Amino acid sequence: MGQNNSSFSATGLSSMRDVLTRHVESGKIPGLVALVSRNGETHVETIGTMHHGGSALMRRDTIFRMASTSKPVTIAAAMILLDECRLRLDDLVETWLPELADRRVLKRIDGPLDDTVPARRPITVRDILTSTFGLGMDVTLLGTPIMGAIFAQGLTPDLPEPMPDPDEWMRRLGTLPLMYQPGEHWQYHISNDLLGVLVARVTGQPLETFLRERIFEPLGMKDTGFHVSANEIDRLPPLYAPDPQTGEFIMWDEAKGGRYNQPPAFQGGGGGLVSTVDDYHAYFQMLLNHGMHGNTRILSRPAVQLMTTNRLTSEQQAARTAMATNNVHISFGQGQHGGWGMGMAVRTYRGDYAPIGQFGWDGGSGTSTYADPNNQLTGILLTQVGMSTADSARVIHDFWTMIYQAIED
Repeated sequence: MGQNNSSFSATGLSSMRDVLTRHVESGKIPGLVALVSRNGETHVETIGTMHHGGSALMRRDTIFRMASTSKPVTIAAAMILLDECRLRLDDLVETWLPELADRRVLKRIDGPLDDTVPARRPITVRDILTSTFGLGMDVTLLGTPIMGAIFAQGLTPDLPEPMPDPDEWMRRLGTLPLMYQPGEHWQYHISNDLLGVLVARVTGQPLETFLRERIFEPLGMKDTGFHVSANEIDRLPPLYAPDPQTGEFIMWDEAKGGRYNQPPAFQGGGGGLVSTVDDYHAYFQMLLNHGMHGNTRILSRPAVQLMTTNRLTSEQQAARTAMATNNVHISFGQGQHGGWGMGMAVRTYRGDYAPIGQFGWDGGSGTSTYADPNNQLTGILLTQVGMSTADSARVIHDFWTMIYQAIED
C-alpha cells in the first residue's frame, strides 16, 4: 500500500500506531506522543491519557520531562562556545572551575576515598564534553564508597532533596576524588551537569538563558526549558515510577506543586529539560541539516560532526559496551549502541534495526529521541512512565522497530 512518493508506507505507519496503541491498551502506559519525520514528511501520534485512570487526552503540545534526553540538546551550548573560540577543546577547565584543580584519583575503584594518587594531568574541556573527566554514574559500582559519596553529596538528580545551586554543587564535587584518570574512561551523566556549570561560568549567564538565546528561540523551541510556568502546567502530565515488583503506578512527580513547577536551583544539563515532540524535532532536524535551521546557522558543520560521531577510543568503547551488556537486565537494552559522541550515543555497530551512524539518546522518564543521517529520519517518543520497570523501554524498542519497517524506498 506504500506509495513510492512517500517517505513511509501507509501500512507501516498504521502498523506502528497499532503497536503503540497496544501498549497503551495494556494498561502499562497511560499515554504517549510519538513523532516520526523523514525528508520533510512528519507524522504525529497522540494515544491515551495524561493521567493513569484519567480522561484528559494526550495532545501534540503535551510537555514532558525529558530526563537524559536533555543531554543531546544542552551539549549545543558548549559547541557554540567552541565555534566562537570562547572555549578550546584542550583548555584546562580549572580556569573557570577552580574546584577541579589538583585532582586526586582513587587507587582502586572500590577503595576508600582517601586511598588516592595525584591525577596525571589536569581536566580539559574535551574530557568534560566526551564524558571522560573521571567521575560518573555507574550502576555496576553501587555500594562502593565513591558511589555512596556521590549520592550522599546530592550530586545527582532524582533523590528526595533537589540538587543545590551550581556553586555549592561544584564545592561538593570538588571534595571527591576522581574514579579514573582524566581522559581515561567514559562515564555517564555527571559530566553533562558539569558542562552546564562550565557554560554558565564562561558566558556569565545562567545555562537556560544562554540556551534560550542561542538555541531555543532561533529554533522556535518555545516549550523547552527547565520548568513549566503556572499558566502552562496543565500541559505537563504527572510522572509515574511503577513498582518493580507489582507494577502498581507510583506517583514520582506531580505537575502542580512538583519539581518542574518552579525554576530549579540547579539547571541540570544532564537531565533537567522539559519539552515537546515538535521542539525536539526542530532541534534534531537542525543536526540533520548540519547545523542549519532554514537560513539561520545555529552550529557549524564541524561542531555537529564532532557531536554526532564516535569520540571513544577502542578501550573506552570496550568498557562502555561491557557496561551496557552487563546492565541489560536493568537498562532493558538501552545503551547498546557502541559509541558516544558529545552528549549523545552514536551507533558504531548494527545491534538492532537502526543503522550505524544513528545518534541520540533515551531518558529514564520514558523518552527516546534519535536522528538517522542515512535515512534522513527523526523519531521522538515521549511517555510519562519512568524506567523503574521495562514497560516504557519496551514501547521505545517497538517504536523504533516499527519506524524502520515503515520506511519506503
